[in-house]
Amino acid sequence: MPQNVPGFEELLRGCERSAVHLETRDTYAVDYEKSGFAAWKAGYRHDPTDRTTWWRPWLDLVTETVGRGVTIRRARIVSEPVSEYIRYEHSGTFTNVAAGESVRWLPRRRASDLCLPGNDFWVFDDRLVRFNHFTGDGASAGGEMREEPALVNHCASAFEAVWARAVPHEDFHV
Repeated sequence: MPQNVPGFEELLRGCERSAVHLETRDTYAVDYEKSGFAAWKAGYRHDPTDRTTWWRPWLDLVTETVGRGVTIRRARIVSEPVSEYIRYEHSGTFTNVAAGESVRWLPRRRASDLCLPGNDFWVFDDRLVRFNHFTGDGASAGGEMREEPALVNHCASAFEAVWARAVPHEDFHV
């Protein structure tokens, strides 16, 4: 059933306490990241001293949201050795951290006994879940909003289980 799924700007601007994001894929091929990944493969790296070149407007939104007192955490479950795409993500994650996100990485083999939803997701204020659906090759297949308390609790609990085991970004080396 088709659904009108709000964008992340609307969701984060409406957030009051927390937003958590679980990523579970080893590669993504979403339109807004294709050019960045291609540039990275060609040798481009973000300059830590030049914030104007970082991922805009996303990082501005994160900075604004965290500035209002909202905690944003992102956990990534990754296979090892990591894919080329994960190396790309890792090399640019310092920009997410500088904007105010807390980011952790969990090697996939350490997640085997966790009960996890089948899709990447965000949980906003422990009341709303936005699932991100992808095709087999990593392209976006749309989003899905859910509010059932048991499902929200399951996703929030799954995120916390991953977070507790995951390695902080500054300690995770690819």
